[in-house]
Amino acid sequence: MKAIFLLIILISIQTPMILFDFNTKSNVTNWNTVDDVVMGGRSNGSFSIDNGGFGVFEGLVSLENNGGFSMVQYKFETKKVNAFSEICIRLKGDGKKYQFRVKTSNSDDYSYVIPFETNTEWQTIKIPFNTMYPAFRGRKLNAENYPGKQMEMIAFLIGNKKAESFKLQIDNIELK
Repeated sequence: MKAIFLLIILISIQTPMILFDFNTKSNVTNWNTVDDVVMGGRSNGSFSIDNGGFGVFEGLVSLENNGGFSMVQYKFETKKVNAFSEICIRLKGDGKKYQFRVKTSNSDDYSYVIPFETNTEWQTIKIPFNTMYPAFRGRKLNAENYPGKQMEMIAFLIGNKKAESFKLQIDNIELK
C-alpha cells in the first residue's frame, strides 16, 4: 500500500519544463526585438547575453512620433503545456513595470498578457496561466484567458506611456 501511495505522489510531481535557461554560451538568435519603429516611433531596444550569462533586454522607450514600446520575443516550435499551470521567471529588473506575453500560435494577431512589477533585486515572478488575458495592440479582448494548452512564442514588453530607459536581466524561464 505504501509503495502505491509513493508511486502516485511521484507521478503527480511534474518536472518543470525549461523554456530558456540563459548562460554565457546561450544561442539567442531566436530572441528578436520589435520596437515601435514598425509604426513610426523611435524607441530602441536590444537583447544580448551579458558577462554573467544573463539575458539582457535594455534600451530606451521614446514617445516621439506616437511611439512608446519596446519588446523582445522568443519564437520556438510548438510546445504542449497542458501538464503545467504557471510560468516562473527568475529576473532582475529596474523598478519598472513590464508585460509578459504568450502566443499559442505565431500566426495569432493577439497575445495573452500579464503585467508585472520589478525591483532592483533578483526575484522570481510566478504567473498562473489563467491570469493571462488576451490583448491586441494594447486593448483587452472579450475572450477567455490563456487556456494553457500550447505555446509558440513568449515575449517581454515595456510600454509605460512615458519616455524612459530600461534594463531587464533574465536568468531562466520555466513552466511548472
